Amino acid sequence: MTSRDRRDAALVLCLPTGELLGETTVFEVPSPYPQEAGPLVDAARAGLGIEVTMLRLLDIEHRAGDEADLVRYLAEVAAPPAIALSSIGTAAVANEPHRMPWARPGGPARQLDWARSELEAAGIAPTAPPRQVRSWNLSSLWSLPTTHGTHWLKAVPPFFAHEGAVIERMSRHPVPRALAHADGMLLLEEIPGDDLYESTLEQACAMVDLLVAMQLDTVGRLDELFAIGLPDWRLPALVTPSRRLLDAWGPQLDSPDRAAVAELVDALDTRAARLEDCGLPDTLVHGDFHGGNVRGSGLELTLLDWGDSGVGHPLLDVAAFTERMPPADAEAVLRHWVEAWNTAVPGSDAARAATLIAPVAALRQAIVYQGFLDRIEHDERVYHAEDPPIWLRRAAEAFRAS
Repeated sequence: MTSRDRRDAALVLCLPTGELLGETTVFEVPSPYPQEAGPLVDAARAGLGIEVTMLRLLDIEHRAGDEADLVRYLAEVAAPPAIALSSIGTAAVANEPHRMPWARPGGPARQLDWARSELEAAGIAPTAPPRQVRSWNLSSLWSLPTTHGTHWLKAVPPFFAHEGAVIERMSRHPVPRALAHADGMLLLEEIPGDDLYESTLEQACAMVDLLVAMQLDTVGRLDELFAIGLPDWRLPALVTPSRRLLDAWGPQLDSPDRAAVAELVDALDTRAARLEDCGLPDTLVHGDFHGGNVRGSGLELTLLDWGDSGVGHPLLDVAAFTERMPPADAEAVLRHWVEAWNTAVPGSDAARAATLIAPVAALRQAIVYQGFLDRIEHDERVYHAEDPPIWLRRAAEAFRAS
């Protein structure tokens, strides 16, 4: 197993009351992804003989060569374990205003209690203990085996709290089925199949068709979307956050890129008018549209993770969807996307719209990542810290091509 397949971990343990107990020795986790809680919980059980609930990341030590990264976490135990622990300061549980509810001692238990109550009200009983799957600044995820198959408890930050309402609004389409949702928590039914990070070109085009059909269902109904809390990503609304973004990250860009982004931002209103001439309406935007947020098999697909959604130009979703595709596949998918919208809106010019929106889509990605950094606690900003300047540079490149 190489360093790319694993991580080393150490746990700062606390009780549900928040009382700190100390830090464990380092142990190996057979997964490189810091937010994956399942392998961490299993490795702590196997290597240390303790049952833990992962609360949050404390820090990452990036190591050179073939040595795995060392990741430290705050983890909760029901009682002091019979293992040696080293002393630790109190900073790990110091109050932080942006800390997520599931990252606080006792938080996961309270959310699990809500899920059990909703299951009980629906006449559904657990068949095994819940399993923690993921915990990081953007979500907490638990798998709940029940008499009616597996259910999933998902919790999201306040800025994603509209996800449950979006799923309810779009329930006539292939979206997750929510048994209940409240206060940023969702109780979801199992979706058969796989998360399609690796998909065929045929599947990718089917994903586009799925999204376009959903977007057409919201044309002329933007007030409904704003009423359930979706952010405004229409071009005029991007001007102020874009200027703030340039103030924060401009010094890290080279002069041509900084000038290109500044010119793009200065002319967003003009670009909005040119986009309007292309004939495509503003719609629901998924916001994080890629194969990993589609689950299924073959062409039976369900579009997941609507927390990033907003209101804006329908082709804003192109940027994230084609980002990791081979160039030939990305071009084929974009042609399919353009044809789908030209068919849906006769007389429109989706090809021109795709070119015009490309730098704006990259700019929006940078704004979204900056929004994460502004609204999550300091220790977990490591997940997103490099993203705003990456997307600003892509916005500059797309601007020069548009």
